[in-house]
Amino acid sequence: MKVLVLYDYPPSPGGLATQGDLLYRGLLELGVDVHAVNFESAQEKEWYYRWFKPDVVIGVGYWGHTPHLILHPKHYGILPVPWLVADGYIANYQEVLNELPLILVTSKWVKEMYVRDGIKPENIEVLPVGCDTSSFIPFDKNDPKILAVREALGISPEQLMILTVGGDAASKGAQEVMQAMSIIDTKAPEWKYVCKVWPQPRTKAQNQIDLEMANHLGLEKNIIYATNKISRNFMPYLIGACDIYAAPSRLEGFGMPQVEAGACGKPVIGIRAMGMLDTLIHEETAFLAEVARKIVVKEVKLGKESGFEKKQKVEFDIPRTVDYRANIQDIADYMLRLMEDAELREKMGTKARAHIVENFDYLVVAQKFINIIQEKLGIN
Repeated sequence: MKVLVLYDYPPSPGGLATQGDLLYRGLLELGVDVHAVNFESAQEKEWYYRWFKPDVVIGVGYWGHTPHLILHPKHYGILPVPWLVADGYIANYQEVLNELPLILVTSKWVKEMYVRDGIKPENIEVLPVGCDTSSFIPFDKNDPKILAVREALGISPEQLMILTVGGDAASKGAQEVMQAMSIIDTKAPEWKYVCKVWPQPRTKAQNQIDLEMANHLGLEKNIIYATNKISRNFMPYLIGACDIYAAPSRLEGFGMPQVEAGACGKPVIGIRAMGMLDTLIHEETAFLAEVARKIVVKEVKLGKESGFEKKQKVEFDIPRTVDYRANIQDIADYMLRLMEDAELREKMGTKARAHIVENFDYLVVAQKFINIIQEKLGIN
């Protein structure tokens, strides 16, 4: 089997790049003849097509990347297999996608979204995102690297550290977490809430909105926004420094940080919806807050990012859910239980670690990929 993996290569710290890179590494370690190339590099992709002659091209992205992941290899007679995440609504390329013998998606919920938007279910297979469980491991609380993270954030040993990681924090449910913390603040042990976000104009604006909410709730002294660029090398230690990982996300096709937190032996607070139903086990590895509200829209405006030449409005016969909101009281109740019970945190973290190693280690995922390609496409 000869495989060419298209993703953001060399990998940036982002989720899609990490998703592709872990598959590439896993296949390499399992002895597959595999190469990686940037999904937008037309010249380099063509170079691989000509001399490497891959049996299959696996492309990591979302449906809007169809020109790079699917149309380009097809033009050269190479079989594309996209590995896709959801992005709210599939507005274009249904015909192209339905012609493919195989589409991979990151969770059962993502598959549901693609089927909802007109993609044939029989050719869609779920392949979860891998996790490097040799890097994301449980750390001793007195490990110098863990202590250094907490000291740099200004968190004392007696304070509990709650963590959320994302491009921005609001999309990961940080506002709901803040509102929940305002309910239990006077009952809870000392705490700090760290939101690690990626520095970009959109995030800067959202951070300001989030911090205004923190001020309104009277929690400004407890909220820390970390906005520096960091590498993947630092992530295990950042997660390892926290006591509880909180991400009841508003939209989540998989939830890589939640999985990484589990690999580090941390209990997670999520939402009982979307990709987290595949990765988290309620009351065993995580607490999943119920859905309080679904944000629905009757129309969207789309442009070149969706494969349309001009901006256009798409109206839905049936309104589409584009966002979720977790139940704030559920978050508050679960958070207080975890904060008051160190033994419970350790017990859930231990179960989470075992669950992630068994089901989501990157070598496990790479083997699942091989099995799917052999079974569905007959390529050995």
